[in-house]
Amino acid sequence: MNLRDEIETTLRSWHAYETGRGAVSVIDFDCAPTIEAIAPATSRLAVYQRLTDLHAQAAEAGADRLTARLTADLAYLGALLGEHPPLNDYVQATQGCPAAGWQDGYITHRGDQARQALAALGIGWGPDTARDLTGVEGPIETDEAPDAIRQAAADYETAVRQITGSTAPFNLTIEATEVDAYWSYWLDGAGNKVRLRLNLRRASFTKVAARQFALHEVLGHGLQGASWSARAAAEEVPWVRLMSVHAPQQVLLEGLAQALPLFVAPDDELLATRTKFDHYTQLVRAELHVALNQGASIAELADHARFRMPWTTDAAIADVLTDRGANPQLRSYLWAYPAGIDWFANLAEADSTTRTTVLQAAYRDPLTPTDLAALWPAGPTIGGQGT
Repeated sequence: MNLRDEIETTLRSWHAYETGRGAVSVIDFDCAPTIEAIAPATSRLAVYQRLTDLHAQAAEAGADRLTARLTADLAYLGALLGEHPPLNDYVQATQGCPAAGWQDGYITHRGDQARQALAALGIGWGPDTARDLTGVEGPIETDEAPDAIRQAAADYETAVRQITGSTAPFNLTIEATEVDAYWSYWLDGAGNKVRLRLNLRRASFTKVAARQFALHEVLGHGLQGASWSARAAAEEVPWVRLMSVHAPQQVLLEGLAQALPLFVAPDDELLATRTKFDHYTQLVRAELHVALNQGASIAELADHARFRMPWTTDAAIADVLTDRGANPQLRSYLWAYPAGIDWFANLAEADSTTRTTVLQAAYRDPLTPTDLAALWPAGPTIGGQGT
């Protein structure tokens, strides 16, 4: 068994241990599914010791991709075991980029772009912005959402395959669930089997949201996972074939998925407005993420959130802060959203050759922030340049 396979065996046993005790999954997309029975690990500490040994082997062998993945696994597992390192150190180890944040002027600039796009739709900037935007986007009933998402995915599939070069097949299943969690939509899967869950406790459905999440979840995450799986089945790949949200491919996944409308449907005014609005919102959440971990008071954070996003509610602010505080998974993973959407929104404004190079590479390999920066050296610093 080679080193990569040993790592995968360890991750599978860790995953079996966590899911067997009702804890959060370790593996979110399996690009090399197996029918072999997996024996659960005996404890988190046993997994930590084994990952430490494998990390030393990977570092000695100069296997940078494997070393980076193991660094992320060890940092996340260490947090599960009680470690609470500084945010920047933790995000750098897990997501592969700094948690530097963005300057006030840049966030304001992105807010102005969102404000102008909203104004063109007749939507003001204030307490009713989110509600009014939802109204313009065309609300639909919950039971209509799966068909609307499937139809939108079918409408966009050819365009996405053209710009990414992917020919991988995938099979989509859509399920409804009710979970007390931050997410409205969640995609996981194995090989070419993709599952999209709609969290009815959180999700609201509009015609625009159906188009957005067909791109984000189905043709973003789903087709990417299936594409990586197809390559892994056809040839020996140098990366761990088990995707986890605490690992450094997540900036690519969340970034491109959120920004994909800018590449596929740039003339869709409603979809572009939603993407600009989300970009700004993610940058504000990043401000809160950093400030919370730097010791700002809850009152200060809540006031800042209300100032930046006058449409937000106290319940939404509370969830944003809770998710980014002590939760080991979300403290890492939620940074992928602002870091990713900002880089890919900027990429959408780059020359066509650069865009094509990055998008096709992104559907071939699970790229890390270091990989993305190498493909576009002139691009912005992933994770921000500091406040």
